[in-house]
Amino acid sequence: MSTTNNVQIGMGRTSLKQKIDIYFAGLGLGLNPYGLRRARMGEIITLEMKSDAQLATMGLTRDDILPHVFRDLLTA
Repeated sequence: MSTTNNVQIGMGRTSLKQKIDIYFAGLGLGLNPYGLRRARMGEIITLEMKSDAQLATMGLTRDDILPHVFRDLLTA
């Protein structure tokens, strides 16, 4: 029996996978985020499931989730 990660979460008209791909493409990093996405998907989903008020308590907005989760890759 094999297990696969087949959870699909839609964010409006864009899937979470597409949202992450667009984020990295917009940064111009030129990398395939598959491994990064897979490793951090749990944290991304946890944050996406929070209400806007809960995110605000953490000092985040929805647009801040991906930069927050991948912040270690973007610091010099």
